[in-house]
Amino acid sequence: MAAQMAVNSGASLWGPLKELWENVEGAIWRKQPESVHLLDLQLKKHKPYFLSLFKNPPKSAEQREKVRKASTEGISIQGQQGSRLLPEQLLAEAFILSDLFDLGELAALELLLAGEHQQPHFPGLTRGLVAILLYWDGKRCVANSLRSLIQSRHGKTFTLDLSADLVNLTTRFTDELMAQGLTKQILNLVSDISVTREFERLQKERGLGNEKHRKEVSDLIKECRQSLAECLFAWTCQSPLSKDDTLSLIGHLETVTAEADGSLDSVNLALVMALLYCLDVSFLEQGTEDRDDLLQAQPLLTEKQYVSAVHNRLVEGQAWKLPSLQAVVRLTWALSLRALSQLPQGAALVEFTEADEVLADQALLGGVFLFLTEGILGSEGFHQEEFYTRRLHALITDFLALMPMKVKQLRNRADEDARLIHMALQMGSEPPSSLRKDLEHLMILIGEFYSKDPFGLELALEFWCPTESLQHTSLTGSFLGVALQRPPHKQVVLSKFVRQMGDLLPATLYIPYLRMLKGLANGPQSSHYCFSLLKTNGAPHGENLQGGVSGSPVSWEHLFHSLMLYHENLRRDVPSADSTQYRHPPIRGITQRELDGLTAFLQLLTTIVTWSENARLALCEHPQWTPVVVMLGLLQCSIQPVLKAQLLHALAAFGKSPEIAASLWQSLEYTQILQTVKAPGQRQAAGIEVELNEIESSCEEYPLTRAFCHLISTLVESSLPVNLGAGLRPPGFQPYLAFLRDAVFLPFPTRAYRRPAEKWEVAEAVLEVFHKLLRDYEPQPADFLQETVELQGEQVPAHKPPGHSLMFHLLNDSPTLSLCLSLLEEGVCQLDTYAPFPGKKQLESAVLHCLSLLDLALQKEVVFMDLLRESQASLLVSPLEQLLQGVSAQSRRADHIINIARYLYHSSSNPEAAYLSAKILRHIARYPNIQTRLVGDFTHDQAVSDKLMAGFVECLDNDEAQEGVEKADDSDPEKCVARIRHEMQIHILNLLITSLELKGPNLALYLLGYEVKKPVSSTNLQDPGVLGCPRSCLHAILSLLQRGSERRSGPILTQQAPHLAELCYQVIYQLCACSDTSGPTMRYLRTSQDFLFSHLKHLPFILPGNEIAALNQMSWLMKTAAIELRVTSLNRQRSHTQRLLNLLLDDQPHMQHADGEMGMDDESKSVSSFLHFDTVSKVRRKLLSVLDAIDFSQEVPEQLQLDFFERTQIEQVISNCEHVNEQGHTVCNVKLLHRVLVAEVNALQGMAAIGQRPLLMEEVNSILQQVVERNRVRCSLSAKRHALQSWRSLVETILTACPTELIPPDQRQLIIRDLLLDLHDKVLSEDAAVELMPVVAGAVFTLTAHLSQSVLSEQQQGAGLEGGSSSGFASIANSALHLILRKLLDFILCTGGGFQRLRAHLYGSLLYYLQIAQKPEEPDTLQTGMSMWERLTAPEDGFSKLQRENLAIIESYGTALMEVVCRDACDGHEIGRMLALAVLDRVLSIDRQSQWLVYLCNSGYLRVLVESLRQDDVALQTLLMPQPPLLKPLYIYESKMALLTRVAKTAQGAVELLCCGLVAQLTECRVFHMLPENESFRVFGQRDPSGFIPSPLERYRQILLPTLRLLQVILTSTTTHHQQGAAQVLQWLIVHSDTIQSILRSQDVSMGSLQELSLLTAIISKTALPGALDLGQEINSAAVLEFQGHIGRFQRQCLSLLVRLAGTERARYLKQIEESVAPGDAAEKREEMEVAMQQICANIMEYCQTLLLLSSAEAQFTLCLFSPSASEPTDMAVPSVSRVPSLGLVLLLLKNSATEFFRYHDSHRQSLGKLQRLEQLAPEELKELCQGLVSGSGGVEKIPSVQRSVLAKRRLVQLVNNRAKLLALCSYIIETCLFVIWRHLEYYLLYCTPSDPKDSLLPGYRDASGGGGLGLSRVSQQDLEQLQNDVANSFTEPLQRKLLEVEGLYSKTHSRHTFIQALTRRIRGLVRHAKS
Repeated sequence: MAAQMAVNSGASLWGPLKELWENVEGAIWRKQPESVHLLDLQLKKHKPYFLSLFKNPPKSAEQREKVRKASTEGISIQGQQGSRLLPEQLLAEAFILSDLFDLGELAALELLLAGEHQQPHFPGLTRGLVAILLYWDGKRCVANSLRSLIQSRHGKTFTLDLSADLVNLTTRFTDELMAQGLTKQILNLVSDISVTREFERLQKERGLGNEKHRKEVSDLIKECRQSLAECLFAWTCQSPLSKDDTLSLIGHLETVTAEADGSLDSVNLALVMALLYCLDVSFLEQGTEDRDDLLQAQPLLTEKQYVSAVHNRLVEGQAWKLPSLQAVVRLTWALSLRALSQLPQGAALVEFTEADEVLADQALLGGVFLFLTEGILGSEGFHQEEFYTRRLHALITDFLALMPMKVKQLRNRADEDARLIHMALQMGSEPPSSLRKDLEHLMILIGEFYSKDPFGLELALEFWCPTESLQHTSLTGSFLGVALQRPPHKQVVLSKFVRQMGDLLPATLYIPYLRMLKGLANGPQSSHYCFSLLKTNGAPHGENLQGGVSGSPVSWEHLFHSLMLYHENLRRDVPSADSTQYRHPPIRGITQRELDGLTAFLQLLTTIVTWSENARLALCEHPQWTPVVVMLGLLQCSIQPVLKAQLLHALAAFGKSPEIAASLWQSLEYTQILQTVKAPGQRQAAGIEVELNEIESSCEEYPLTRAFCHLISTLVESSLPVNLGAGLRPPGFQPYLAFLRDAVFLPFPTRAYRRPAEKWEVAEAVLEVFHKLLRDYEPQPADFLQETVELQGEQVPAHKPPGHSLMFHLLNDSPTLSLCLSLLEEGVCQLDTYAPFPGKKQLESAVLHCLSLLDLALQKEVVFMDLLRESQASLLVSPLEQLLQGVSAQSRRADHIINIARYLYHSSSNPEAAYLSAKILRHIARYPNIQTRLVGDFTHDQAVSDKLMAGFVECLDNDEAQEGVEKADDSDPEKCVARIRHEMQIHILNLLITSLELKGPNLALYLLGYEVKKPVSSTNLQDPGVLGCPRSCLHAILSLLQRGSERRSGPILTQQAPHLAELCYQVIYQLCACSDTSGPTMRYLRTSQDFLFSHLKHLPFILPGNEIAALNQMSWLMKTAAIELRVTSLNRQRSHTQRLLNLLLDDQPHMQHADGEMGMDDESKSVSSFLHFDTVSKVRRKLLSVLDAIDFSQEVPEQLQLDFFERTQIEQVISNCEHVNEQGHTVCNVKLLHRVLVAEVNALQGMAAIGQRPLLMEEVNSILQQVVERNRVRCSLSAKRHALQSWRSLVETILTACPTELIPPDQRQLIIRDLLLDLHDKVLSEDAAVELMPVVAGAVFTLTAHLSQSVLSEQQQGAGLEGGSSSGFASIANSALHLILRKLLDFILCTGGGFQRLRAHLYGSLLYYLQIAQKPEEPDTLQTGMSMWERLTAPEDGFSKLQRENLAIIESYGTALMEVVCRDACDGHEIGRMLALAVLDRVLSIDRQSQWLVYLCNSGYLRVLVESLRQDDVALQTLLMPQPPLLKPLYIYESKMALLTRVAKTAQGAVELLCCGLVAQLTECRVFHMLPENESFRVFGQRDPSGFIPSPLERYRQILLPTLRLLQVILTSTTTHHQQGAAQVLQWLIVHSDTIQSILRSQDVSMGSLQELSLLTAIISKTALPGALDLGQEINSAAVLEFQGHIGRFQRQCLSLLVRLAGTERARYLKQIEESVAPGDAAEKREEMEVAMQQICANIMEYCQTLLLLSSAEAQFTLCLFSPSASEPTDMAVPSVSRVPSLGLVLLLLKNSATEFFRYHDSHRQSLGKLQRLEQLAPEELKELCQGLVSGSGGVEKIPSVQRSVLAKRRLVQLVNNRAKLLALCSYIIETCLFVIWRHLEYYLLYCTPSDPKDSLLPGYRDASGGGGLGLSRVSQQDLEQLQNDVANSFTEPLQRKLLEVEGLYSKTHSRHTFIQALTRRIRGLVRHAKS
């Protein structure tokens, strides 16, 4: 028992029933697939609910006890573990509810719990009140389900086009229910349930809340009763009831009473109709195929007892409470019996069928026709059901057709009565009171019944028998389509009835007959027949008109003649306009009876003319009748306002034709119905204004005013004449507008009304005119010019168009605007009462017009105000959105916008008002300043705030909304409303989107449930109801999107309302993308909703009909997913990231398991997977299938084919009409274009143009269709681009932002491979749209970059490429890499000439790709290298293999590819050029065969590049200004120099460059002369604070260094032609000698200056040599001298530089190097500076060595560079021997280098050791190593450990190689120093002849024969001795040992072995020898 006592939190009396109704609705009304099976299950499960209809579970003591204990012991709830304690309060409420509805205590408790759960959906209600709604909603679901099931049965009246299975299922099920006594159950329930009784019970227990709750409860109860009654009605429509059931139904109807107005309520009406269908045999006339089956099933024909029982009950039963209802049933039975008697089966029933006459008489006595008119037609539910009207039609026509004698009898009696009345009138006595009016009632019934035709059935056609064969074959009525077929008997009888009744018509029947005709003329074809009838009636005796009118009194002839007579008589009585008796005109003309007759005739005329255009034109053009003239004439006479109103309505009907309307305007103006021209001296107004103010106001009835508004409204729609009233007054519509505004609209609230509803009728009528005027108004520049017209010789201002005037009033705080706003306020207050009141419909309509006016004004105000500004007119207007913020006169608060927004709360009852309200709010939401105010207003009052929020949410939650495909289908009102609801949702979402783009607090944040008073990011989003969180728009949007996301088919919304879904996704994306809302939103979506995963699961969305929406939905979703991946990665929420990544990237099929439903344990699961799934191939990765969904091809509309218009002009017009729409696409405004083209067509003059007009219009149409198609193509392309961009950002986020270890490298490479290949395949297909290429190129770039990175990091971390494994390179096979390269090159080639920017991406990709095959840096271990032979025979490693294959592929593309790259390198966009240059550089570096180099040279591109240096020179000069314009030229120059340097690295290339005159070009560049001043002297503060733009000096170095490098490479490469290259470079040096000397002299110690020096010294050491001048023999001696001077100067400066670096200032340099490296910087910088210093010393020493060797091969003729002093140089402030550096300097350099060598050697050894045992290093050490590469202090902390070891390895390799370089330099310096010392010592100690001291006073040069020097003074003996001693002291044993050790450690493997040893020995020998 305990199990049964668990509580169902979904409430068994509501949740399951709701589900049942959804299933029934899905199967029967929505016709969803697979629903039959579901329905079958549901019906089996819920059968008990249907069998015990509306029965509640009984109370029981046991339940009561259990509920009572729930507060102490707790109670178990289904689906939740353990039991839950419930509060006492809840239990008390449960007992109240249980007693209230007499239901089980547990069920009551469940309802309350469900109420608590559903409470957020019902803001403002407590859980108890919600429980009451749920209780009745459950009942409603059962009743509606039952009704739908019965309606889907197979039967005799209608079919729903359902599948046979479904119909069989429902028929079987409902038959079982019927057999169990369903009818009696329903009848009992209908009697038992009543709203008043239920309300009394609820009232007693305080079970009723606010007005809305009361209305909802009463609506639910009413709907339950109505649905139950309609169950019986639907049953009897389809199949008959059994005998007992029929008698029960009759028994129920016997007790029925009518409403207060004599009509039946809709429930009883349904039951009456059910009985009428029960007794119906008319369906047998229709010869359907299943007629025989239906005959068998009809008890009327097969069961005698049935007929007998019903007959006895109806004939002999007691009197009913409603005798006239009994009469209706009796008449029906009589007609059924009559019909039966004419059937063969009727023979058996003769005893009953005889009684039909008697029954019919009884029915007539009971006033059957009167009751049918008042009781049944008068019931409000009657016209809502098509089959009610069909049944009543059958009843009326059967009576006329089956009982013709009865009808004749009625006519005779009527004639008799007419005579009696006539005699009584003659005698002056009262007519007898017992007169029966059956025929009159019948006619009125026919008139009333057919005059309403909501379903457009035009049943009245059966009364018209086409006499002549009609030409229309389009007629759809019964049997009218066939022209000459004989009409059926019934139709003949009916049409005879209509004609005969009109013959010799007695006066009493005149009006009823006219009313009957009016009903029968209701419809497009009926009206035509009726028109013909009235025409033929009057025809025969048309001749003798003089003697009074003969012929039928019901004919046009008679009627119009009478009108003319009235007009003539009354016109004589019209007093002059001035006479004072005008107020009491002598109305002697028209009696009440005549008035009724005229009214009836005018109504008939109005009906016919409204429906039939032919009648309109025929009557209007009739020369004798001239109806328009006569009626306008009558309007000027003094007749009752009612009649005038009727005349105006008739005129309005005529005015429907534009051609009549135009003349009608002129006639109106001429007759001055509304006085528009005042005669001079006239004291008071005349015309309709007087009638309104004096007659109608005093009568408190306003028919005339309403009719006038109606007339104007019709005429305005047909045509609005510009020159109305010209000549007598300023032409135009203005006086009419002024009258409507000032006399009708503004005073309407203050007038008195006898009938309260009329107040709103007046308002609606006049606002309708305003709405039409404003709707058709387009502001034009001419409207704002002050134009004048000439009137009687003087100029008066012309009138503006009426729309302009309305706009002006709406854009000012005018009475019109304030009345509109107060009307809106009153409207919403009335709606808030939820009570019916007179005129409710008209009030709602007036409100709609007001809202439309505001909406239109907001739409047009921008153009209006722009034009006003341009025209500089003196009008003052304010924007409407600001006026709406004004203070309301009624409430004294600024609540206009709130009032407008409150209409959203009534969206269920007034969808149109809510729709307009949303539209207006959306217009207003564009303005940020208003938004903040609005948020304040909306949240100011909590109650209002909750209500507004509920309104917005309700609109979004609405289930009935449907996305309409076509606007055209307005025939079905339900569809129309559904579309409006959908549009409303669209507007609300757009409002949210617009608001979210503005800064907070804004409306969107408030509506979506974010904090508006506190910081937005502090919001804590919850599910609705949690922590008192109300249901916000965000919840509504999510529930819209989540519907169906758990099913296989995916979210329903994406298919049913694609555009809506797209906007929902966009809102969510915006919330995630905005920094303030992102945090709360993403937390909520992740934790509460699991939103992204459940939606991404269903990608891609494929909507065959709506590709654009599907792409946009996916775009927003993917963008959101990208943000989510980034955020979860940053927050280290690995499981979330991993889950999404698996979803997007997996290519293994994974079995779909619902969460927590792992069916089998793991073992069996793996077994099953082993058995079944090993054959399953891989599935497509989600990312790739999304890419598949984007179709790259785009069909483009073909060119316009025009016959009349000029194509170029049309294209111009189209482009002028373009604008940017809401989605940001540039599209053509089709409406505007249409206006322009139609105006163009209308402007054509002449007969030819008129003849051509249809053709012209056809061409206009084709142009418009073409433009619509173009717009679609544009939107489609931009949707594709958007989707592709989103896809790209998702892919890039996955590759860039997600932790790398989540995707293993091998997987990563395969994923990138798949993505790259797929992308290329799509973009390279024939029909791919070029517009998508840039996005693809960007994606390809990123993907290639990541591929390259992934491969490189895989090599760094792991394998390296030992021996090149079989599959090729890394995890990705070589073949795949080749394929990627091929596609990439295809892509580059397919872009053709344009698209250079696009190719920039592709070049970038190519560079990244080629990087893969680059060998990584290897540590220089200083071990002996392999022998040459070993190197040649070693197997090829993976890198070179891949490189070789890459090159083969590139070369297979031949010159086409070279051409493209070279062209891009020489010209075009800067970035493209740089990348193209880089590609050339890269390809040249791997191109061993030099094919590319040959192409470059031969095609002339190399020369172009070289010659472009001159243009670069100009641009580069501008760069050296303190504030440079752009750095682009610098970057291009650097790229160019890099390429030229690459070319120069081969001898062939260098020679080519020299031939192209490269050095000459460089020599002419002026930029090198512009060396800026040093940093430290420059004014402080001009430095770029970001550090991005380098200082002028740095910029100068960026220009100089590439040139120096290039020159150095050229010198190195051109060994064979060395002289030529060297001479040109020397030329360059000499031209720029000033700059070079100032650099050499510079004291600056910075990275840049050291690099400059090292490069310069390298170049000088190779060029500034004496032999350099031997080239040109014919150079004159002066030039030679100058050259020698320069060279000498270079030599001196180099030596003094050496003095600074190696000697005196060495310590300062080293210290400065230490200081200049900032602590945060990487350690690389210091190491590079060390290298640069050593390099400079090495270069200078090399220079010295070269000079020595060049001067002479033997020491005795050598050139002395150093003075003979070996003491270590002291402070250089005092120059030693005549500025020539001493030999001591070289000795010092030697010593220092030896010391450094050992320091470097140790460091090198340690680093190598670390590199070999990298895995064992301590974390601290790793950290320290990384610090060398990562700048900034906290940088290392963030790096993951795997990455750290990679970085450490890279750093160690760098260190080892740096040390190796330093060691090489040191050993070279040592060797050259030793050589220089030896050479000098040998000279000084062996060959030098010391001079006399006395000569030393005359310092002079030594003659050339004695190895000249650098201005060396004569050397004395004592100098030489000193030298010897010093050298001996310096060149000590330890030093010599050190040097030999250097040789042992290094020189063995690297340079000439034993060189140091030999030199040391010689120097030692020299020193000793000299001593000896």
